[in-house]
Amino acid sequence: MSIERMVLAFAGSFILVSLILSRLFSPYWLLFTAFVGANLLQASFTGFCPLAKILKAMGAKPDSGTFKY
Repeated sequence: MSIERMVLAFAGSFILVSLILSRLFSPYWLLFTAFVGANLLQASFTGFCPLAKILKAMGAKPDSGTFKY
């Protein structure tokens, strides 16, 4: 699996989990959802994604060069 797909999988998973946690425990979990969304938005403009950099350091291979590492 490429870094780009892993980033999308992580982001989607974190958003879904935080939505479930906000329903079960506290609406403050929606702040985490907002953080993930803001990070995705800035990555779309700048091309810099902290998670992609971490995944590359762990040995994952990039696919299309979308993100700057």
